[in-house]
Amino acid sequence: MSQFTPTNAVVWFEIPVSDLDKSASFYETVLNTKLTEMDMGGGVTKIFPTDNPNNPAGHLYQSDSSVRSDMVVHLAAPEPLEESMGRVMEAGGEVTGEITPLPVGRFVYCKDPDGNQIGLYTAN
Repeated sequence: MSQFTPTNAVVWFEIPVSDLDKSASFYETVLNTKLTEMDMGGGVTKIFPTDNPNNPAGHLYQSDSSVRSDMVVHLAAPEPLEESMGRVMEAGGEVTGEITPLPVGRFVYCKDPDGNQIGLYTAN
């Protein structure tokens, strides 16, 4: 049997939030973008945009659960990263780490208003 090597290891992500519209506003502010509302058959979600419909993406969904995952989703952020970090704090989130340089870019850990840990990433 041959080894499976996908083009993208992640094909979709979901972030649980307590207030869908308020959380969509947070992410739109931080990422300087617009999320699209879509009924996924099980409820309304807010979809993160990509420049190609075949690229991996994800959505926010309404959740009454107070349980949050320790998993971290890293989101593409507009340059400069420092401005995105400022928008996190202005929009009610928290920057929880320092900028970490990588050979291919930089990232910083943050939390959204629901306490979901996210990474904001910019490429070189």
